[in-house]
Amino acid sequence: MTERLFEGADWDFRTLQRITDACEEVALKDLGLDVYPNQIEVITAEQMLDAYSSVGMPLFYKHWSFGKHFAYHEASYRKGLMGLAYEIVINSSPCISYLMEENTATMQTLVIAHAAFGHNHFFKNNYLFKQWTDAEGILDYLDFAKNYVMQCEERYGRVEVERTLDAAHALMSHGIDRYPGKKKLDLREEEKRAGRRRQHEEEVFNDLWRTVPKGASKTRSAISLERRRKLLGLPQENLLYFLEKSAPRLAPWQRELLRIVRHIAQYFYPQSQTKVMNEGTATYVHYRIMTKLHQQGRITDGNFLEFLGSHTNVVFQPEFDDQRFSGFNPYALGFAVMQDIERIVTNPADEDREWFPDIAGKNDVMGVLRDVWANYRDESFIAQFLSPKLMRHFRMFHLHDDPEERAGIRVDAIHDERGFRRVRRELARQHDVGYIDANIEVVDVDLAGDRRLILHHRVIKGSQLNETDAKRVLQHLADLWTYDVALIEVDANDKVLREYVVSPRPIPAAVA
Repeated sequence: MTERLFEGADWDFRTLQRITDACEEVALKDLGLDVYPNQIEVITAEQMLDAYSSVGMPLFYKHWSFGKHFAYHEASYRKGLMGLAYEIVINSSPCISYLMEENTATMQTLVIAHAAFGHNHFFKNNYLFKQWTDAEGILDYLDFAKNYVMQCEERYGRVEVERTLDAAHALMSHGIDRYPGKKKLDLREEEKRAGRRRQHEEEVFNDLWRTVPKGASKTRSAISLERRRKLLGLPQENLLYFLEKSAPRLAPWQRELLRIVRHIAQYFYPQSQTKVMNEGTATYVHYRIMTKLHQQGRITDGNFLEFLGSHTNVVFQPEFDDQRFSGFNPYALGFAVMQDIERIVTNPADEDREWFPDIAGKNDVMGVLRDVWANYRDESFIAQFLSPKLMRHFRMFHLHDDPEERAGIRVDAIHDERGFRRVRRELARQHDVGYIDANIEVVDVDLAGDRRLILHHRVIKGSQLNETDAKRVLQHLADLWTYDVALIEVDANDKVLREYVVSPRPIPAAVA
């Protein structure tokens, strides 16, 4: 008779080791997963709240906003207004999984299968994480960043460091490169270069600002648009990179802080594009592992029922008229598509053979899924693999609502072939960061005049920026640039829709 992994709800660290070994056996042998080495740590509720406040990272520099988030989450948790995650997993090598000490043995098995093998495999194999993250170097770089911020606070004062970090955090979502460069990011090498870079910047002048004409008689045309664009590398969508390289009055330590923030923003960039896939993969993996352990007799029927209760809650999708509805649950949608791919590969209907000729009836479930997990992001995953069967299951349809049309709201796509393709296309677009994130670029700088920084926001489908939020973020941008900043919103025909102009706040004497 197969030995049980545990009896009852209690566990100790030897139990966790047995659970990890059993999950690993199924993950590697049955599912063919390829994972980073695992590091599993057990934490308290307070430590989990602390991880919440610092975006789940094990090592992070100090900032007042993290304390604010901690206080808010702690108050909500103590009042029973929110629960805590069963785990947090870090995209690093080794892959670190934090487990709540309050979890039962069954829940520890679930989260080890989910995080230590499901998320772990996705982090290591998906092309976006390979392009944009350095799992080997992230922990060392976070340690460097934490120590560097502490040194800056000791040398320049906490207030001035927080002022720079406040501005950098406000621009964090516009501090990323959206297209891969020639060289893969190496965070360990970045740490080594930081010292050499600071020494160099303290010894030389910025060539860009030495070319600015002196005297009031010079006009804007003194430096041609082409020359300015070449000097500044315009247009530039990575605002933090542009400020780091070109802001005329930033100190070397401030530039390094901007660099740290944009590297961390880049680390999280793939996760914003793979929420459905990442959670769908981990949920599918934990379901397969837990089912296999139950079939092997290594967990009891009672353990399996406890797991199913938690799993059902995770993949619950409220109806559109339910008060809890706030869009598609990424766990529910991702897991449903993974299971549907399994059905198409093993038992396809005629409709599936027409829509998915490359995988229908292939009879290699894990081979197909591993290929999907490696080569797609949410937008392309939904556009390629959302089937008519699933659209019927979720009762999907598309509503058209254009304020410029008097016809009002109308159902624009129903359950026919044309409607299915329209629904799938529109749902995929809602997961495309190129469509949902504001497209803002630095397009020019008035080098010969008042040095005003000029940005364009290209508006898509009339989605303009919130005026209050736009002004607040532009204030942070102007503070870093130290001259006026203008943001112009334009439509597809370059028609100006709105313009904002913000001046920098006075620079404190200690920084100036």
